[in-house]
Parts: sequence; structure tokens; C-alpha cells
Amino acid sequence: MDTPTGPLTATRPPLATGAPAPYRIGGARRRRPAVLALAVALIAAGGLGGAALYTATGKRVAVIALARNVPAGQAITSADLTEAHIPLDPALKPLSVNSRVVGLRATADLKAGTLLTSGDLTNAPLVQSGQQVVGVATKHTQLPAVKLQPGTRIVLVATPSAAGNSSSGNGSSSANALSALTATVVDIGTPDTDGTVVVDLAVPSAQGAAVADLAASGKFALLLAAQGSG
Repeated sequence: MDTPTGPLTATRPPLATGAPAPYRIGGARRRRPAVLALAVALIAAGGLGGAALYTATGKRVAVIALARNVPAGQAITSADLTEAHIPLDPALKPLSVNSRVVGLRATADLKAGTLLTSGDLTNAPLVQSGQQVVGVATKHTQLPAVKLQPGTRIVLVATPSAAGNSSSGNGSSSANALSALTATVVDIGTPDTDGTVVVDLAVPSAQGAAVADLAASGKFALLLAAQGSG
């Protein structure tokens, strides 16, 4: 038996006549033009959407913010204000830096760092038609612990000890006739050396004399009016 002495090699049998050519793996695929165009369009749309989103959310506007606390009723001064820049947001409606707010009064206690809105301010006068301003000299024991501010609604109450005091011969005085009256604080004076503070109150003109008489007696107290009281 003859043994082959040369190197062993694998031989592929010849293809039969008419047999199909073998399939080639890894050949380059043809990409359809429509698919490429759609991909380009999607990329472009995504870029435009991102740019629009950045423009809408990244744009910053100059608005008015509070530089310090402003109590309710106090008039706004330029020192109370500062400029802030925030992204444009439809949910926020702060006043722009071009708004005229100096001289308007705060409708509530405003905190430093907050943005100023139109609802925070009012130009309504403290003294309404048909009212008078009466100055009432008060001691600290006749005032609430909360510091009064212009615009604060208070109730002027005759204390029980005032009921027995009469300023007229018939035993009926205007102070006795006035037991309680709702008024508006217009201004607060500087305390005297003995601690007396004059509080200007806007009261109905028909009650002005009674308030002045009660203030002169010193038998009264100022209470904070309940919220929503007229």
C-alpha cells in the first residue's frame, strides 16, 4: 500500500456546471435613499427642537425683586428694590424693571429676595372719601405687640374704666357713646421720651369728634382687626 509522502492539503471538489456561486458575507449593503433622507430629516428636526427649547427656557429677563423686607401698608422706596434676571417662564408674572412701583404701598408683608408682582402693591389712598384723620397718643400698653404699619386695620376700643368717666354734665359723653370703631392706620409717629407714640387713624367723619374725645381721655386700646373686616 502506497503512503503519501507530501503535505496533506484539502481540495474542494469542482463546482458542477451551472451551480450557483457561493453567497459572500460581509459585502457592502446598499442603503436606500429614502431611509437616509428620513434620518437626516429627523436629526435636523431634533436640532431645531432643541434650539427652540433652549431659546424658550434659556432666555432671561430683567424683573424687580425686593432688596429688603417691606411690611404691609408701607410705601415702596427705591432702596427697597433690586434687579433680578430670571429665565422667561409663563407661569411667573413678576414686574419688569421698567414698571413704576416707587410710592405704591405693599398689600402684605413682602420678604427680601422675592419677586415683585402687581398683586403685591396698591395705589389706593389710605384716607377714603368721608373720612377724617385723628391723632391718637398711645402708650405701649394700649398697642398690640405686632408693630403697626400704614394700612393696618385696627379696632379702637373704649376700655371698661372709661365707662364711668363723663366729660359732660348730663353724664353722656361722646367717649361713652363710642365703644368700638374700626379704623385704618395712616401713619405712626416717633416715640417720645416717655414712650408715647401718636398713631394717626382714618375714621368716619361722623365719628371724628368721638374718637378725639376718647383719645383725650386715654381710656382706650388699639386692637388688630380680624382679617376681612370692613
